[in-house]
Amino acid sequence: MTDRTDTPNQEPIPTPNFIGMLIECQEDALAVIADSNKAADVLRIELLGAKSSLSKLTRQIRLVPDADRAQVGTVVNDVKKSIIDAINKKGASKINDLRSSFDPTMPGIRPPEGHLHIVTQAIEEITRIFERISFIRVRHPEVDWDWYAFGALNMPANHPARDEWETFFLETRDKKQATRKMVLTPHTSNGQVREMEKKKLPIRMINIAKCYRRQIDVSHTPMFHQFEGLYIDRNVSIGHLKGVLDYFVKQFFGPERKARIRPFHFQFTEPSFEVDISCGVCNGAGCKLCKQGWLELGGAGMVHPAVLTNGGIDTTKYNGFAFGWGVERCFMMKAGTHLDDIRLLYSNDVRFLRQF
Repeated sequence: MTDRTDTPNQEPIPTPNFIGMLIECQEDALAVIADSNKAADVLRIELLGAKSSLSKLTRQIRLVPDADRAQVGTVVNDVKKSIIDAINKKGASKINDLRSSFDPTMPGIRPPEGHLHIVTQAIEEITRIFERISFIRVRHPEVDWDWYAFGALNMPANHPARDEWETFFLETRDKKQATRKMVLTPHTSNGQVREMEKKKLPIRMINIAKCYRRQIDVSHTPMFHQFEGLYIDRNVSIGHLKGVLDYFVKQFFGPERKARIRPFHFQFTEPSFEVDISCGVCNGAGCKLCKQGWLELGGAGMVHPAVLTNGGIDTTKYNGFAFGWGVERCFMMKAGTHLDDIRLLYSNDVRFLRQF
C-alpha cells in the first residue's frame, strides 16, 4: 500500500482532498485484504495500527478547516469500519473453509502413550513372585554407613570391596562431629542387619534398591538394581534356600531354563554359593556376555553367625539364608529378550525401549 503521508504537509488541506485521500486509503486496504492470506490479527496491525497509512493520515485531520472536521471524522470512522468488517469477513471465511474440510466422524489421532521402563517392569514382576511365597518388600537406605554396608556383614577393614577403586565413599560427620564413612551402597545387603534390628521374627524380606560400583562393561554399569532376599527362622536349611532359588528361576525365566549353584566364599554367608543360569542369548553355547554358556546372577548362602550376632539375633535358636541378585542381569537372561549388553538398558534409545 502506498503511504500517502511520507512527507507531512503542514499547509491546510482542503476537505475534498482529505476525503479523497481517505477513500484511496480505504480502497488500498480492501485490496490488500482481498489478496492476502495473512491472519486477521496481522492485517489489523498492518492496516489499522499506529504505523499504518490510515493512522498517519488521520493524525493530519488538524490540517482540515475547523468547520469540516466533524464531517471528515465521520468519513474516517466509516473507512475504519469498512476495513474492520472486511478483515472479520476474511477471517470468518477461513474458519468456514476449515470447517467444511473437517469430518467430525473421523477418529481422532491418539497421543503417544508411554509405558514403564523395562527395569521397573522387572522389579514389579520380581516383587510379585516373592510375594506369593510370603516375602515382604522392604526399603533401606541407598546411602548408608560403612558399618551396615561392610562392618556388620563381617567384612574386615582390608577387604577388597572396601577399596576406593571398587566402592563410592563419602566423608561425613555424625551427631558428635566425629568423621565417619558413608557409602553409596554397593549391594542391598546393608538392609540385612537393619532388618534384624527391628526384632520382628521370623524375617522374610525382599529389598530391591539401586547399587553403585566403579565398573562398566557389557555386564556391568556404575548404577544398577539388586534384590536382596533374607529368610531367618528356626531350623532353616540349604534345602530351603535351593527351593526358593529354583522357584524363582522357574517363575521368572521359564520352566526350560537351568540354574546351578557353585561353592564360593562371601564374608557374610557360610556356606556360600554363586548362582548361575544358562545363558538366554546363546542357549549355553558361549557368547561375549556369558563366555562359557552360564551367566552369574548373584550370590547366596546361609547367613554367617557373626552377621546374626551383629543384628541382635540369638544364633542358638535362629539361623537363615540370604541371596542378592542383579535385576538388570536377570532381565537380560529372561526368555526372548536376547540382550547381550547391559548398557542398552540405560541408553535411552526409544527404538529399543518400545520393544518391551
